[in-house]
Amino acid sequence: MGEFVEGDLVEVCSKEDGLLGGQGEDPQALVETISADEIRPMPPKLSQPSMFSLHDKVDAFDLDAWWFGKITGQEGDTYSVYFPTTNDVCKYPLQRLRRHLEFVNGQWVPSTTRQR
Repeated sequence: MGEFVEGDLVEVCSKEDGLLGGQGEDPQALVETISADEIRPMPPKLSQPSMFSLHDKVDAFDLDAWWFGKITGQEGDTYSVYFPTTNDVCKYPLQRLRRHLEFVNGQWVPSTTRQR
């Protein structure tokens, strides 16, 4: 992983039990002490998809953080997302979802999109 300097925009990947999400950090909004292995660069800005398909892996923005889930349904531009860490299903508009990427060996890589 590369080194960060003051002012870099980063994402914090929480490793607390029951949580699996990334928080985009605005340096003016939050000051928190965390371990270095929880810091990663912001994911690349990919073009916003116009839709998702059943079982796509996504991150949903809720409670000031991005949370990993899978698409389980759709009604118009609203998607149902299942969160395996909490066993919950919640609904989100398209603009609060992004494609899920994994941070592996210092690089953002696409995760396997479909689960069989």
